[in-house]
Amino acid sequence: MLNNIIIDKIKLPFRKEKELFSSLYQILGFYPRKIEYYKMALMHKSVARRNAKGKPVNNERLEFLGDAILDAVVGDIVYRHFDGKREGFLTNTRSKLVQRDTLNRLAQEMGINQLILSSGHNNSHNSYVGGNAFEALVGAIYLDRGYDSCMRFMQKQILKKLINIDKVAYKEVNFKSKLIEWSQKNKVRLDFQQVSQSKDETGSPTFVYKTCIEGLEGSKGKGYSKKESQQLAAKETLQRLKREPQFIDAIFEAKANRTKMEEAPVINVPDTEEKNDFIIFTTTDEEQTKQAKTMPTATEMTEKKNNKLDNNDEFDLSDITATPKQMSREDIIAAAEAAAFGE
Repeated sequence: MLNNIIIDKIKLPFRKEKELFSSLYQILGFYPRKIEYYKMALMHKSVARRNAKGKPVNNERLEFLGDAILDAVVGDIVYRHFDGKREGFLTNTRSKLVQRDTLNRLAQEMGINQLILSSGHNNSHNSYVGGNAFEALVGAIYLDRGYDSCMRFMQKQILKKLINIDKVAYKEVNFKSKLIEWSQKNKVRLDFQQVSQSKDETGSPTFVYKTCIEGLEGSKGKGYSKKESQQLAAKETLQRLKREPQFIDAIFEAKANRTKMEEAPVINVPDTEEKNDFIIFTTTDEEQTKQAKTMPTATEMTEKKNNKLDNNDEFDLSDITATPKQMSREDIIAAAEAAAFGE
């Protein structure tokens, strides 16, 4: 624990104590009781200092403590300031106040960055140095003066002078629009799909939405409206895109496969030959060909008929074969008389 470390025996390359006290008073609004805590809070690990026992001396432990205290203090302030607001709103507001970008900006505006001791070359490249030192200072205040002093510091020095808590709470960052803009620039398909709809313990409706990019599931968001849940899903997806390069690789691989399929050429070219398939045949082509060969043509039938007429200019009774034998003249007259005078 920091209380067990003999910090006053550590030689720290600070300016004169008077200058440090004056600078801290401008930042904190009060004079430190135990300056050693604040010296530790302003020492970056790049200095590589060690105490008499050989242990590293830097602000990482105070940063850990200050992070926890800051969450509690800001949560307390937000809870009291926004009476009746739901848990989701309070959580979102607290997150905006203690997020790394906010703390970095505060450290810059308050002059904390100018007091940080570091090796020199890390300050400009590490965007977390200022925010980390801010958290470490909160930890130092807690050890030096207690929780109430941390609360007064946040209320008087931060919220009263530097941050409008109402503007922060109601400022809406449209993460959905940011994600849509990213997808359009990269020409990838983006969908918001509803996962479920239910009610919480108070009967209020809740919604869960998820993002799908090129068919791959992104992240989910749960809120008390479709808009809120989509915003949260978009925010989580953007964060995932930042911290997971393999997720981006999978998205563009899926996009490449999709565009490859869409641009594939058509191999089967349509046939342009006209088919007379509307004609109905009662016989096969083979049978028709056989019949055509055996049947005489119209010309042949006409010639045959003409030849027969040319050879029989007169009616020839010999063509009639119904009479069995040749009759005499007398037989013919007798038969006629019998037919005329018979019964």
